[in-house]
Amino acid sequence: MKALISNDDGVTASGILASKKAVEDLCDTLVVAPEMQQSGIGHALTLYEPLRIKERILRDGSLAYGVTGTPTDAVTIGLFQLLDEKPDLMISGINTGFNIGQAELTTSGTVGAAIEAASFGIPTIAISQEVTKDEIKFENGENDVDFSFAQKMLHKLAKIVLKKGLPEGIDLLNVNIPENPVDDEFEVVKLGYRMYMPVMEKRLDPRGQPYYWIGGEPYESDEKGSDGYELKVAQKTTITPLKIDLTGDLSLLKDFLEI
Repeated sequence: MKALISNDDGVTASGILASKKAVEDLCDTLVVAPEMQQSGIGHALTLYEPLRIKERILRDGSLAYGVTGTPTDAVTIGLFQLLDEKPDLMISGINTGFNIGQAELTTSGTVGAAIEAASFGIPTIAISQEVTKDEIKFENGENDVDFSFAQKMLHKLAKIVLKKGLPEGIDLLNVNIPENPVDDEFEVVKLGYRMYMPVMEKRLDPRGQPYYWIGGEPYESDEKGSDGYELKVAQKTTITPLKIDLTGDLSLLKDFLEI
């Protein structure tokens, strides 16, 4: 059995090495990830410039591949250039910082990589870890986050998925690890409403012309049973089943159009 592992934090990130260590006793692994930090790029695909693959040696001495593109590019190259056959499992992460809520989930490069693999019928896990130090969320390469608990939970889940696959109607699993977990169980939850409330900061350049930074403040109104509440308030490891099919209720539209 084989697992393809990618992320959006870059091929040398600490979290991707933790993912590899989590499953290397369960299956062979291939690490293919963006060469540089790609957080917030979602499911973007590079179409207007060439991609290059660079061999990289991870801190455990193993070989990995850095791709000069997006997480989706990395997964595509892994599946159609570096692998001879479809892997039994795809893991995206472990991401530095959580990925929760309906509104921002598709902007996540971690989830974008996972969606790409899942679209080819590969059982897929997107996994992220809460961190409270905002300054490290967008760092490139190694950081000092302790991923040991996330690594343990990923091992537990990957073992199940490799044995059973995913249930019919579920394309991928979105997992979020709290910074201070209260137990080692998975809490099955729905997506909350938002991860952040947008904040726009306007500044002036040296010539007096305006420019803008997009930021956000944490959304604090998640209801019980949602990923945001159970992760941030209850400090539970959350797991949400996701589907790629975004089709809404056809009958409602037909009634609306009076077809």
